[in-house]
Amino acid sequence: MRIGILTSGGDSPGMNAAIRAAVRCATAHGQEMVGIRHGYLGLINGDMIPLDNRAVGGIIERGGTFLGSARSKEFMEPDGQQRALRSIEVAGLDGLIVIGGNGSLAGARWLQENGVPTVGIPASIDNDVYGSAMAIGVDTALNTVVECLDRIRDTAISHDRAFVVEVMGRESGYIALMGGLAGGAELVLVPEFPVSLEQISEHVLAGLRKGKHHSIIVVAEGFVAAGSPRADKASGRILSDFLERTGTIETRLSILGHLQRGGSPSAFDRILASRLGNAAVHMLTDGESGVMVALSGQEVTTVLLSEIALPAKNFNPEIYDLVYEIAN
Repeated sequence: MRIGILTSGGDSPGMNAAIRAAVRCATAHGQEMVGIRHGYLGLINGDMIPLDNRAVGGIIERGGTFLGSARSKEFMEPDGQQRALRSIEVAGLDGLIVIGGNGSLAGARWLQENGVPTVGIPASIDNDVYGSAMAIGVDTALNTVVECLDRIRDTAISHDRAFVVEVMGRESGYIALMGGLAGGAELVLVPEFPVSLEQISEHVLAGLRKGKHHSIIVVAEGFVAAGSPRADKASGRILSDFLERTGTIETRLSILGHLQRGGSPSAFDRILASRLGNAAVHMLTDGESGVMVALSGQEVTTVLLSEIALPAKNFNPEIYDLVYEIAN
């Protein structure tokens, strides 16, 4: 077989490890691998390079994706889709491996439904892909968040301040939740559980009355306070300004932003990516496609690409309650 592989959407630490594993496993079974540069845009433009074992040497420890990634509006249009299909035909590809989040996997589903055998690999630091307990990049991003919270807490304690730390998560509060738990946050604010600015202020004041002189408030970028007149994405800024304006506590804002995407992938992400890359190749070579390889418990399993649009179930409300129970 001649198998194409691409990374699409936001980059995640461990994407390179997945590419490396797929290439080397395919080579071991006599298959040919082709790298598609810059995601679906490269697929449309026929921007492809041959990949052998040497081409993927020395990338397992590198963050990002050496193939490049992009969000392609063209692939969402009929003309771009047809150009992509022509590129696949011209390149003689027998199948595709798509590494990315929900949008990328929706593209994989379209390719499968239009005659291209396709297997998906979940890679999203938000961990919001249905059917997989963990996606590539999540563990590394969480470790980055926790390291930043540890450093910020040193300053918060020294100056008796509240720090509002905004993390990624437009639709999912997974990073905020797990990062806040591991980082000892006093408050975690997520899209799944809206609370009012007044409730947040009262929680901070209650902590001060108990003798707390600092607070770490972790807020997902997609959090919108209950009662807010509009869905303003500047959630961290709004909260920080409110606490300052009402005199609740002296407050500083830290927006971690794309810092969370970078860095060398953790051991967990390298192992997960390697297992999923291997499984994706075996799916295609065994004549199976139209699925995403996923982690269920400790085992690698598959989920139909047609099911990926279902809501993810990785956000655990019991852990949300735990954050507040042990923060007092």
